[in-house]
Amino acid sequence: MDLPFTVITLARRGLLAPGRPLRVAAQLRALRGWGWGLAGELRQAAARDPGRSAVVDERGAELTYAELLERAERLARGMRAALGVRPGDRVGVLCRNHHGLIEAIVAATLLGADAVLVNTGLSAAQLGTVAQEQRLRVLVHDAGFADRVVDLPGGVRRLDERAREELVADARPGELRPPGRDGRIVVLTSGTTGAPRGARRPTPNGFGPLVSIIDRIPLRTRDRVLIAAPLFHTWGYAALQVCFALRATVVLHRRFDPAATLAALVEQRCDALFAVPVMLQRLLEVPPPDPRPPLRVVAVSGSALPGGLATSFMDAYGDVLYNLYGSTEVSWASIAGPADLRAAPTTAGRPPHGTRLAILDAAGEPVPAGRVGRIFVGNELLFEGYTSGAGREHRDGLLDTGDLGRLDADGLLFVDGRADDMVVSGGENVFPAEVEDVISRLPQVREVAVIGVPDPEYGQRLAAFLSLRPGGTLDPEDVRAHVRHHLARFSVPRDVVLVEKLPRNATGKVLARELRRQQG
Repeated sequence: MDLPFTVITLARRGLLAPGRPLRVAAQLRALRGWGWGLAGELRQAAARDPGRSAVVDERGAELTYAELLERAERLARGMRAALGVRPGDRVGVLCRNHHGLIEAIVAATLLGADAVLVNTGLSAAQLGTVAQEQRLRVLVHDAGFADRVVDLPGGVRRLDERAREELVADARPGELRPPGRDGRIVVLTSGTTGAPRGARRPTPNGFGPLVSIIDRIPLRTRDRVLIAAPLFHTWGYAALQVCFALRATVVLHRRFDPAATLAALVEQRCDALFAVPVMLQRLLEVPPPDPRPPLRVVAVSGSALPGGLATSFMDAYGDVLYNLYGSTEVSWASIAGPADLRAAPTTAGRPPHGTRLAILDAAGEPVPAGRVGRIFVGNELLFEGYTSGAGREHRDGLLDTGDLGRLDADGLLFVDGRADDMVVSGGENVFPAEVEDVISRLPQVREVAVIGVPDPEYGQRLAAFLSLRPGGTLDPEDVRAHVRHHLARFSVPRDVVLVEKLPRNATGKVLARELRRQQG
């Protein structure tokens, strides 16, 4: 750990401000005893700022840090006594964004169990597969998912909202001690092209990961932060970890609604918003509130920023946008700030402190600036492998992201897309993201996705799926002419399909398999 950098960053963000000696001592004991995972961060926040609001949701629930910790501890004791949860077990969490999800994650890890964060967009069949493959002992779920959990394997105990509240209310007194093993967080990959896989996340072992992020994204202690990104997603969960470390107040809504989100940002006086890019698109489609939200930071991740979105958003809400590029497997790789995005709106930025990034060719050798290669990343929170036992390619301490990209002469990273998304048409390599960026500049286009589909002559051909803005009209040949004007002829989509909306998963990623099904 770079001690001078760490101390300076913690001081800049308000984490070294003096406090009551007894509370500061309790804060440090919590971290020493329980570590730097979510449970440890919640404990240290409750020790230092017990009366500060920890979570506010749209149903009127508001819990202080002390109250949130007490509820999580009671749930942990109830799960241990009534459900037999022990260290090494796995507890699935199928919940939307509310305090109950946080309590379930913390309760599981307090017991040394692994918390498996389940995507709320999974079908009943996918959920059954996840429960079996992850060997779930318990599934904590919202009442709204009752119809999806009826066919789970027989050994999985179900805990809905009413049963969870009963465990919290009826929990017997008792002390929880740090378990013999750390409870891990298992995040499911997005599953946009196939079945989701469980990725084991390591527990931070110090301030390093936190300061890497808050050095570049200027969050401060005791900020008020609305997390719109799903908490089951790597980005939403990372936001929650950062917020607890900063003793921030977290504002949550179970579902994302652009008008309700803007209203909450104003009413709750939020300093920051964590979202995924498609949410910014939706925010721009509704009238901005007057007065505007007092935002200092809008941080996005989870998918590429479509062309023009960064500029349009900052024109509307100020130069407050930060774009983090990362993945479930590598956590973070690079961060683009407002100045980066003004200069190059589609850039993924530069690696933060303590992160290494390299663009390598097929042989593992670095490629020159401007040339596309495989993106490899090294930092303190590389994943520990998939729960199936599979891993990813490592080279000199760097992990393969599975993405292709390039660095420009100034060291800015540009991500061209997934390596397995690259389309080979007639022997030419085409990156769908480049074509999407060009098509998105057409004023009639609300959103666009470009994929490769089978072609008997060329092996693959490009198919573009467009959703138009209300009242917009567009002829497919005009789309092709627009692409032909800006890109090489082999980048012109032969199929142009107009759709009402693009199919997306719960984190906003386009489901390519659904588009292929529509095409087929």
